[in-house]
Amino acid sequence: MAPDDCMLKSIDIKPGTKIMMVGSKEEDIAEASVVPPKREKGRKCKSCDTEEFDEERVDMMEVHLAKVQNRIDNYEIKMLNEPRPGKKLLVLDIDYTLFDHRSVAESGLELMRPYLHHFLKSAYENYDIVIWSATDMRWIERKMNILNVSNNAAYNIIFYLDNAAMITVHTPKYGVVSVKPLGVIWGKFPNLYNKENTIMFDDIRRNFLMNPKNGLKIRPFREAHLNWEMDKELLHLAKYLVEIAKLDDFTKLNHRNWEKYIRKARKKEKRQKKERSDQNEPHPPDTQPNL
Repeated sequence: MAPDDCMLKSIDIKPGTKIMMVGSKEEDIAEASVVPPKREKGRKCKSCDTEEFDEERVDMMEVHLAKVQNRIDNYEIKMLNEPRPGKKLLVLDIDYTLFDHRSVAESGLELMRPYLHHFLKSAYENYDIVIWSATDMRWIERKMNILNVSNNAAYNIIFYLDNAAMITVHTPKYGVVSVKPLGVIWGKFPNLYNKENTIMFDDIRRNFLMNPKNGLKIRPFREAHLNWEMDKELLHLAKYLVEIAKLDDFTKLNHRNWEKYIRKARKKEKRQKKERSDQNEPHPPDTQPNL
């Protein structure tokens, strides 16, 4: 065992020997040294110990925003289809969101989440669609080909993002984790997409730490063979996307209440339909006798 103060050049290492480095990157150390501001003495803060408090601190830290800018400047996006001006943006995870990547099957199609193509076709009417997975690009492309998503006549994907577009952040709750900052997309397409017209689906909530108001945590799709007939998550979320596409600002929504939002929309729709029906019903003839 070499002593701690030993220099690598003084060790007799044979050419080709693999060396494992253990430690933290400088930017991660810088993040860990950032302490959230203390609240005023005697002032109560209901959200200080909640996930929302962490999110607010993380997405405003300069060290994290600098990393986002670095991805904007250096990450290269390979366009698959042209964006459509006026459309909103839907960003989708793959594993456990669209695809059960851990279960065993003879074909990848057996692990596809139910209603996937119906969901994407419906979403495409109002949204440009981006796939963002925390894996290498080659695996993203392979999975999208297996699921018949990459070349589907009913909808288009405008581009894929892989793990190289992600950044690491430090939070008191999670420690140092990798997240998906939507600011990378907003910075690449400033005239098309922004926080008001973007929504992201992912089964891991901490991926939204840099954009907490734009993330919707989807129920993870696991054990595909057991849950295939029961899983209707994408079917219901397709309805949610249709409803909120009418809005100008997604940041005013609480996406955790998306199911309640759908129920209210359906009740409103039934009430309006009934009102229209009542207005179109013929009135009974005037039976009042002539005076």
